[in-house]
Amino acid sequence: MISKIQLFILFFLVFNWSFSQLTGKVTNFDDEPLPYVNIYTEDGKFGTTTNEDGDYSLKISEKGEYELIYQFLGFETLRKKINIAIFPFRQDIKLTETTTNLDEVTINSNENPADKIIRKTIDQRKQNLAKIKQYSADYYSRGLWRIKNAPEKILGQDIGDLGGGLDSTRSGIVYLSETISTINYRAPNDFREKILASKVSGNDNGFSLNSARESEFSFYENTIDLNAKVVSPIADYAFNYYTYKLEGVFYDEAGQMINKIRVTPKRPQDRVFYGLIYIVEDSWQIYGLSLNTTGKAIQFEPIETLTFTQNFKYSEENNFWIKISQTVDFSFAMFGISGDGRFTAVYSNYNFDPGFDKKTFTREVLTFADAANKKDSLYWKTIRPVPLTTEELSDYIRKDSIQELRNSKTYLDSVDRVQNEFNISNLAFGYSFSNSYKKQTFSISSPLFGSHFNSVQGWNTTVNIDFRQNQDENFGKFWRIAGSVNYGFSDDKLRFTGLFQKKFNNFSKPVLTILGGVKTEQINPTEPISERINDITSLFFQRNYLKLYDKKFVEIRFQQELFNGFQLTSDISFQDRSSLLNTTNQSWINRDGIDYTSNNPLEPANFGSAPFEDHQIFKLNLIAKIDFAQNYMSYPTGKFNMSSNRFPTLYLAYEKGFGADVKNYNFDQFRAAIVQDVSLGNKGTFSYNLKAGTFLNPGNIAFLDFQHFNGNQTRIGNGNYINKFNLLPYYALSTDKSYFESHFEQDFKGWILGKVPGINQLNYNLILGAHFLSTENNKPYSEYSVGIDNLGFGKYRLLRLDYVFSNFEGNRQGAFIFGLKFLGIFE
Repeated sequence: MISKIQLFILFFLVFNWSFSQLTGKVTNFDDEPLPYVNIYTEDGKFGTTTNEDGDYSLKISEKGEYELIYQFLGFETLRKKINIAIFPFRQDIKLTETTTNLDEVTINSNENPADKIIRKTIDQRKQNLAKIKQYSADYYSRGLWRIKNAPEKILGQDIGDLGGGLDSTRSGIVYLSETISTINYRAPNDFREKILASKVSGNDNGFSLNSARESEFSFYENTIDLNAKVVSPIADYAFNYYTYKLEGVFYDEAGQMINKIRVTPKRPQDRVFYGLIYIVEDSWQIYGLSLNTTGKAIQFEPIETLTFTQNFKYSEENNFWIKISQTVDFSFAMFGISGDGRFTAVYSNYNFDPGFDKKTFTREVLTFADAANKKDSLYWKTIRPVPLTTEELSDYIRKDSIQELRNSKTYLDSVDRVQNEFNISNLAFGYSFSNSYKKQTFSISSPLFGSHFNSVQGWNTTVNIDFRQNQDENFGKFWRIAGSVNYGFSDDKLRFTGLFQKKFNNFSKPVLTILGGVKTEQINPTEPISERINDITSLFFQRNYLKLYDKKFVEIRFQQELFNGFQLTSDISFQDRSSLLNTTNQSWINRDGIDYTSNNPLEPANFGSAPFEDHQIFKLNLIAKIDFAQNYMSYPTGKFNMSSNRFPTLYLAYEKGFGADVKNYNFDQFRAAIVQDVSLGNKGTFSYNLKAGTFLNPGNIAFLDFQHFNGNQTRIGNGNYINKFNLLPYYALSTDKSYFESHFEQDFKGWILGKVPGINQLNYNLILGAHFLSTENNKPYSEYSVGIDNLGFGKYRLLRLDYVFSNFEGNRQGAFIFGLKFLGIFE
C-alpha cells in the first residue's frame, strides 16, 4: 500500500517534470554524470548548468528550432541543434574529453611557454577588467551545507538535530536555500541586487543568506578576499608566488585556441591557489578555471579545502568572455564535526547597455521584492535554472513536511523539556530555561565562573540573572529584564544591579536601557584590566592591578541609527561615588620584597588614602559614530549594515559632569577618534586608531573623570591591539587636560614569513606595531612592537606573541607580551 508521503513524493516528481520544458542529462562516454556543465542557447537568452547528478533543465516554453551549446572544462564544447515539436522535450548528451596537445605551440628552450602566456595575460589584466563597464543580469544561487557524523554535544552542550537536518547517523543537510534575483553593476564599485524569490528548506518564512555581491570573485583582481587576501594566478606579482606548466591547447567551437595551464604554488603555505586556469589565445582572457585553496592558506583552519570553478562564454557584442556560472565547493572539520557544501551561481540574460540613471545605485545594495519568500512550488518549477538533485528534493520534502510539526507548541514544549532539564553540570556552568513557543528565555549564571579575587573585596562572586522576551522570529524586537548580585567576602558587602532593555525594531535599531543599583567599578571605565588576569596576578604574584570604587547609580541610555551611517548613543545618569580601601592582603604565594599597593593609584604606598572625595554627580554622554559611505542590505526583517574599509569610521563624543556636590567636580570633555583597517592586498592589512580630546575646565575634577588610557602591566595581551598600550602603567599618564594618542599596526598576513623556508610551514603572521601618547605638561610616551600571530596547534590558533619596547622620559623598557585570544570565554 502506498503511503501518503510516497504519493506526495510521486506527485512532486511528476509535477517537477511537467514544468521543466526541456530537460536532459549530461554524461561522459562511461555514462558518468557530469555536474555543472554549462548549457545555453546560441543567442544566450536561455542558460543553465547541470546539477550534481548531471541533470539539467532549460525553461524554454516556445516550440521551434534551437541550437544548444554544452560547455564544460576538460571536455569538448558541443553544439546540438534540436527541433521541439512537443513539450516536455528531453535531450540527453554525452561529452567527449578534450584532447590537448602541444603540436601547435612554438617552444623556446629559453622560456617556459606557460610563462609567456601568463605574462601576456597579466599585461592585459587591467584592460580586460575594464572592458565590462556596466551590466544588468539575472542571477540564481543555491547554497548547501552538509554535516557528517556530528557529535550529540559540543563542550557539554546538546546541539540537537540542527533543525531536522541530521538523520539517525547524525549526518545530513543542515542548510539549503535558493535565490532568484536581478543584479546591476557599474565599475568600479557600484552594485545593486533585488531578490525576487527566496527559499529556505524547512522555513517558509526564511530569507536566504545567498547574495550575488558576496559571491562575486574576480580573478582579474590581484587578490581574492577569503578571510585573507589570496593572490590570483594572474596578479601583477603572480610570478613571485606561482610556477606554471602548459598542459596543452585545444580549440573551442568557434575555433579560438584555449591554453590549459597548470598553476602550482612556489610555497604552499602562502596565500595561494593551485589547479587549472584556461586562457584564450590572443585576447588573453579567462576561458574557465578550477582553482583550489586551503584553510591554512586563508588562515581559517576549520576550512580544509575551497574549490572555485568558473565558466565563461564569449559575448560577440562586448568582445569579451563573460562569466556564466560559478561553483564554490568546500569541506570543513572542527570540534568533531566535519562536512562539506557548495554554493552554485548562474548568470544569464546579460545587458551591457542597461541605461542606468542617477537613482539606480544608492547605499542600499540589496533589497527584496514583496513576498519574495512566499513563492509557491509552481513558481520555482518554472523559474529554477538548475534542477534539484534527489538529495535536495528529499530535503525540501522532508523538512517542509515536518515544519508545521516543529513549530507546534507540543513539539517545542517537548524539546524544551529535554533541554531545560537540570543536571549537576549546571552548578558549574549555569542554568538556562526556554519556552520556545512563547519565545522566552531565562538564564542564571554559575557562581563558580563568576568568582574572582581582588584586594578590595577579597574573594567575591557574581550571579547574573536574565529574562528575555523576543517579539518576532528574527530577534529584531525584544525586551529583557536582567540583574546581578555580587557579594564580597572580605569587605562583607552585598551589591546588586538591575536592568530593563527594549529593542524596538531591527531597521534603525533603537534600544532603550534603564539600569541602576550599586556596584564596584574600575576607575578606568573602559576596564582595561581583566578580572581573570587580576585574579592570577594577585594570588600568584601579589600584583593587585585592579583599582575600584563604589558606584550607586541610576542611568537611562538610548541608542539609534538616525540615518544611514550615523548612529547616536546617549545616556544620562545620577551617580553616588565612594572610594574604597584594601580589605585583604591574601596571596597564595608570598614573594620577598613585593607587597600589594593601595587602592589609590595616585598614592600606591598610602593605604589609607583615596584618589577622590566621595561625591554625587550627574553625567551626560553623547557619542556619534559615523561610517562614511556605508552600504547596507534591506531584508524584510531588518537593515544590515556592511562594514567597509574604503573609508574610516569617525567617533565624536561629548561628556558632561554637572550638579556635583563637590566644588569643581563639574566638567566638560570633547573627544574624537578615527579608526580604519586598510587592505594592502597580498601585503596584509594596515590598521590605525587616532584619538584626541580636551577638557574645558581642567584642574580640580575628580580623578574618576580624568581621561585614562588603556595600559597594561600584566605582560598578557587580551583585546584590541590598536586601542591599547602594551607597557604603559594603567594610570601613569591619566589627565584632565588635552591629549592625543595614536596606534598603528601592520599585519603582513604571511607576506614575509610565508617566504622564509621552514618557517613558512608554520603559517604564522608577522605584525609590526607603534603606539604614541602625548599629554599636556608631560613628555610623550612611545612604544614599538614586533609580533607573531596565528600561533597555536592544528586548527586552534588562539595565541599571539609580541616583543615590545617603550620609551618615556629617557627610560626604556622591553618585554614579551603573550596574547590570549580565548580569554574572553572565561570572563
